[in-house]
Amino acid sequence: MAKKTPKRLEALKAKVDIEKNYSTAEGMALVRELKSAKFDETVELCVQLNVDPRHADQMVRGAVVLPKGTGKTVRVAVFAKNQKAEEAKAAGADVVGDEDLAEEIKNGRLDFDTVIATPDTMGIIGKIGKILGPKGLMPNPKTGTVTMDVTKAVNNAKSGQVNFRVDKKGNIHAGIGKVSFSTEDLLENAYELVKTLNRLKPAGAKGRYMKGAYLSLTQSPSVKLEPSELIDIR
Repeated sequence: MAKKTPKRLEALKAKVDIEKNYSTAEGMALVRELKSAKFDETVELCVQLNVDPRHADQMVRGAVVLPKGTGKTVRVAVFAKNQKAEEAKAAGADVVGDEDLAEEIKNGRLDFDTVIATPDTMGIIGKIGKILGPKGLMPNPKTGTVTMDVTKAVNNAKSGQVNFRVDKKGNIHAGIGKVSFSTEDLLENAYELVKTLNRLKPAGAKGRYMKGAYLSLTQSPSVKLEPSELIDIR
């Protein structure tokens, strides 16, 4: 027997015209009207890219600092030694260490959202890659999380950096704020992400780069956007 759709979700779906491609501004205003949970839901933007991630030159991956933040409190762990460790602590990192931190992670410690590492600690990181990788915590130069400028990296992480990576089907999913944000602030965050994706367009990507885009909340139906509008955001 087919599972019945909850009445709450049915009521939300009735507010969305599934045949329409909304402008980004219209879509953002609408998705904020779909709030139904008792908590502050995350607003997510999904962009469908015309890329083939099986080819290394079409793997879209990077990071963007959202100008209005994410609305989340982010705990940052930093692998660094000596002076760089002191800089990380001064910048507000929640956890700082090297071999000792790796041992704690091996023993189950994962009470952080982002991992930053200086290049000289990547040998240590390699030993726990099988733990960090599946959790999406592996530092990477493309996201600015392998760097000697730990102060900047910690500040970015704390102030609203979002890391993204295209999935096997060519989709990018990213939280761009909370439903309690104003429409204007959410739009500013969305546009910053889209600008970054446009800058990262692979040379090997042929045809229309952005095939589709959707906005949704943690517990809401999707609102379809007009992708051609996003292509022009620079």
